[in-house]
This record gives sequence, C-alpha cells and structure tokens, in this order.
Amino acid sequence: MPHFRMEYSANLEAHVDMTALCGHVRQVILSTGLFETGAVRVRAFKADSWSIADDLMQNAFLDMEFRIGKGRSAEDRKQAGETIFAAVSEFLKERFETPHFALSLEIREIDAELSWKKNAIHPRLRGN
Repeated sequence: MPHFRMEYSANLEAHVDMTALCGHVRQVILSTGLFETGAVRVRAFKADSWSIADDLMQNAFLDMEFRIGKGRSAEDRKQAGETIFAAVSEFLKERFETPHFALSLEIREIDAELSWKKNAIHPRLRGN
C-alpha cells in the first residue's frame, strides 16, 4: 500500500508538469522492486496559499510524503527514499538553478492494525 503524496506551492505549476512528475515517481517507485504495481498511488496537491522563509513570492516548495506498509528493512526503506529523492531532484533540476526552491521527502510506515483497505485493482493485475 505505498501512497506517495506531493504537496506543492501553486507557483510551481508554471514550471513543472505535475502529471508527468506523478507518472515519473510511480515508475521510480516500481523500479525499486519493493512494491506491487496495483498498490502504488501517486498524487499531487496544490497549495494555493503559502509562506516560505523570507516570504518572497518566488519561493516555492514540493513536500513529498511516502506512506508504506510495514515489512521492509530499514536498508530497503532508505534505498527507496534515496532513489526517489534523486529521481525527483533530477526531474526538478531547473528549479535548483534559482535560490528559491525547497524539496523534501519523508517515509512513514503505516500501522496495519489501524489501516483498512479494499482494492479491486489487485485481482485484475494479478490475473485472479
């Protein structure tokens, strides 16, 4: 159940194709080999209002949160995070050419006892 959520400042929309970024992140997540295709969810949410650092309107951010189920080693989680962060950093490399952009990623494990799921996509992709 990997859920990848991006929240970004609205001023990024003029510079970044967020749909393309979502697709890129999905491919990178799958390339780790740690997650099943039918479980991956990637989505992006625009923040229409924000205030960053010295409050310049050019300041922009992309905050990423990756929620995953338990069962992967700390090494696997770290490697996945490093792989995803590097891929997104490369995708957004032009944003780092100015001193007005911040990128962050956090991985969190989901508590299985407090998480409910129902997925009709899995059987289709598994051929069941």
